[in-house]
Amino acid sequence: MMRWFVPTVLIFCLMVAPCFADEKTTTVVKDEPAKAKLLGPHKLSLQWISWDNFGTATAVEKDGLITIKGEQRAKTGGDYVLLDGVVTEIGKNSFKINGSIVTKVSYINRGEACVRQGDLTFRITGSRKYWRLKEMDSPCGPETDYVDIYFRK
Repeated sequence: MMRWFVPTVLIFCLMVAPCFADEKTTTVVKDEPAKAKLLGPHKLSLQWISWDNFGTATAVEKDGLITIKGEQRAKTGGDYVLLDGVVTEIGKNSFKINGSIVTKVSYINRGEACVRQGDLTFRITGSRKYWRLKEMDSPCGPETDYVDIYFRK
């Protein structure tokens, strides 16, 4: 019995494995107008850098999966915020990403880059015209970081 069992199981696994490898990941969209609002280019800011000279964040969709990527850089010095992630869910007043946000500000965290990584949420509260990162407390010190992505006009 064992002589045919192992080869049969091996063949079965080789046949089934490609089915799982081809599974597509898609963004869960709970609100279509919110999705439309998110797609495209937006202004991006971190308060330590500037609220006058914005960066850009752009959300794009390919095969049902939305990704977002952006950056804001200081006009002088090496301060920046970088955003890169996969949008996992979009709701009426928020969206979630799995990705990273890297901030570097000369007078915070000894001027070293600070990384947030994993599941992060941006949300609209009150009458704000932007999504703000919910996880505002810096993982690298006592600071509160306002990472904002603004609605298009």
